[in-house]
Amino acid sequence: MPKVKPIYLDYAAATPLDPTVERVILKYTKVFGNPSSLHGFGQAAKAILDQSRTKIGRVLNCRPEELVFTGSGTEADNLAILGAARAEGKGHIITTQIEHHAILRACEQLEREGFGVTYLPVDGNGFIKPEQVVAAIRPNTILISIGYANNEIGTIQPIKEISKALHQLKTINCKLKTVLHSDASAAAGYLNLNIQELGVDLLTINAAKIYGPKGVGCLFVRRGVELAPIIFGGDQEGGRRAGTESPALIAGLTEALTISEKKRVRESARQTKLRDWLIAELLKIPGTRLNGDAKLRLPNNINISLKGMDGERLVLDLDHAGIAVSTGSACTAQETGRSYVLKAMEAPKDWGNLRVTLGRETSEAELKYFLVALKKLSPR
Repeated sequence: MPKVKPIYLDYAAATPLDPTVERVILKYTKVFGNPSSLHGFGQAAKAILDQSRTKIGRVLNCRPEELVFTGSGTEADNLAILGAARAEGKGHIITTQIEHHAILRACEQLEREGFGVTYLPVDGNGFIKPEQVVAAIRPNTILISIGYANNEIGTIQPIKEISKALHQLKTINCKLKTVLHSDASAAAGYLNLNIQELGVDLLTINAAKIYGPKGVGCLFVRRGVELAPIIFGGDQEGGRRAGTESPALIAGLTEALTISEKKRVRESARQTKLRDWLIAELLKIPGTRLNGDAKLRLPNNINISLKGMDGERLVLDLDHAGIAVSTGSACTAQETGRSYVLKAMEAPKDWGNLRVTLGRETSEAELKYFLVALKKLSPR
């Protein structure tokens, strides 16, 4: 098999920086003033933040003041979970067994603080049903956190339906204070982010997943939702997140999200076609199974298990062949064996796992090269 340039098929872990985004970041690195300062240098920096809130607000269909800039998607998740819970002081939280560790470990911390947490099980394809969520709600349920789409298996959750069911319940019981959070880090660039249609109260965005810079994220906080800060210092971000903001990184996040939204429909259709072709070809390999639903998944996600194979070994062997894939979330890359997501889905034991995620630069030729390389590594 002829050697080609390295092939990147791990876009769910991190995306390359879009050239336009890079130019925007470089442009605004020259704006060095502190956005909280009253002089002209500071106000020039603040103007970038204000413009960014307005532009992101147009994408999400929300008010600019409902946006809080953070240092990452993880921080945005932590602020949503810890902030909303601690603002209430006590109560019950609902999440799922397959959420990102930024959610799960924040919930574990709240358990240590005396909050009750229900971790909903998923079905064999990784789905949560709205009726499951409703059945788990208690009079003291203060927060529900369910990811819009799972970054490991690509499962798209019925967030609109869950939101509708929650609002119907709150109409019946006006004393219910439950707010709904969804991590849209994996969904951005592929799924509809219109806040009014989704009906969520809190939404996480991560620039590193949408061809933007690492080290910056955003949390939508619906007006009226109280958050206790988790970082202490100044009164930046409306007193919800202390720390001097980076106009350059925030401008980069804004440009990345704007570009992703413009390309969303076209890129989703293109990558879905490639995804479905690759899944069909992979399933022709004996002892191969698809993890997650074949259709109700992110356009760029392919997650497979291979009987009798070691996933970590496959990742290393494919890397040696010039192909970058993963076994799951980069945040859990040091774990071995079945991931916690596959365990929750009761995927078979002793099967090696691969996550292949596509991006804007992915071509059919690259996928064909990957397929040939994988077949060479398979003993069947």
